Amino acid sequence: MTIPAPQHPARVDGPGSVDWPTRVDWVDHAKGISILLVVMMHSVLGVEAAMGVPGWLHPVVEFCRPFRMPAFFLISGLFLARTIDAPWGRYIDRKVVHFAYFYVLWLTIQFAFKGPGIAMEEGAGAALGAYLTAFLQPFGTLWFIYILPVFFLFTRLVKGLPVWLVLAWAAVMEIMPIATGSVIFDEFAARYVYFFAGYALAARVFAFEGWTARNSALTAGALCVWALVNGVLAFGIAPAALAGYAQAFTWEDKAPKWADLPGISLLAGSIGTLAVIAISGLLARVSWANGLRWIGAHSIVIYLAFFLPMAIARVILIRLGIITDVGTISLLVWIAAVSGPIVFYMIVQWTGFGRFLFERPAWARLSNEGGRQKADRMVPGE
Repeated sequence: MTIPAPQHPARVDGPGSVDWPTRVDWVDHAKGISILLVVMMHSVLGVEAAMGVPGWLHPVVEFCRPFRMPAFFLISGLFLARTIDAPWGRYIDRKVVHFAYFYVLWLTIQFAFKGPGIAMEEGAGAALGAYLTAFLQPFGTLWFIYILPVFFLFTRLVKGLPVWLVLAWAAVMEIMPIATGSVIFDEFAARYVYFFAGYALAARVFAFEGWTARNSALTAGALCVWALVNGVLAFGIAPAALAGYAQAFTWEDKAPKWADLPGISLLAGSIGTLAVIAISGLLARVSWANGLRWIGAHSIVIYLAFFLPMAIARVILIRLGIITDVGTISLLVWIAAVSGPIVFYMIVQWTGFGRFLFERPAWARLSNEGGRQKADRMVPGE
C-alpha cells in the first residue's frame, strides 16, 4: 500500500539521529529505477556487442550513464546508520558474511554456465584460474555484491572522522582519473563518495524527498531542466585536450563525454541521483507505480539472477533472425532479463525449493542472534 504522506525521518541533524521507518516506499521505487537501468545497460550493450551496431535504446543507456550507478550506491548506503554501531561480530555477519555468501554462491552458479566454455577454449586450468581470480577481481555483473562489504567495512572504520573530511576525500577520489585495471580500486574511487553520502547525509536526503513531494509542480519543472542539462553532458564529446583527465575505466573503449570530466562527473552523478530521488518520491504517491516498488523491494533478486535469462534471450533472438532490429532485440532481452528472475523467484517462493538462492540459511551465519532461526533475505544496505 502506498503511504500518502511524505515518508522521511523526523530528525535531520546527523547520520545517527534518524528515526528509521521499517520500509520506505520511495526508496523501493528508487531501487526499482536503478535496477531497471542497470539491467537495461547490460542487456543493450550485450546485444550491440553481439550484432556489431548500436540500436535505438543506446541513447537511453548513455543518458542514464552519469547517474545510474551513483543512485544505486547512494540508496545502498541510505540505511547504514541503523546498524553501523552494532557489535563487530553482528556487523561482520550482516555486512560481510551476508554478501560473501551470495557472491560465492552466484559466482559458482555463473561459472557452472560459463566455465565449460572457458575450459573448451583455454583448458580446464584456465577455467579454474578464472574462478579463483574472481575472488580477487570481481566477476562480471557480481562486482556490486563484492564491493558492498568493502564499503560497509571502510565506513565503519572511518565513522569517527568528521563527515566533511571523509566526503571531501571521497569526492577527490571520484574526481581523479583513476584507472588501474582493478575493479575494486577503480570502482571504489569512482563510487564510494555516493555510498558515504547516502549514509552520512541520509536525513537530508529524506528531507529533500519530502520537499520535492510537497512541491510537485516545481519539481517537475526542475526535472525537465535537469534532463536537458544531463543530456548535453552525457552526449557532448569532451575536447581532445581534456580527454586524458576523464573519469573512465580501463575496460571501456569510448570517446570521453563532458559528464566524464573531473568535477563534472561528480556534479552530474550527484544531481542525477537527486533527480532519481525526486522522481521516485512522485511515483511513490501513485498506485500505478506499485509494480516498480515491488521490483525495487526485490532488486537484488533481479541483480543476482538476470545474467542467465538475459544471455539465453540474446542468443535465441539473434540466432532466430526473425527480428533484425537491434533496438527491438535489446528491448526484448531487457524484458526477459527482468521478468526471468521475477518468475523464478516466485516459483521458489511457491514451491519452497531453492530458497537458499535468495535467503541466507542459518548455517551461513556467524550466530543465531539470540536464537533467531529465520534465514536472512538478500537486502542491501540494511
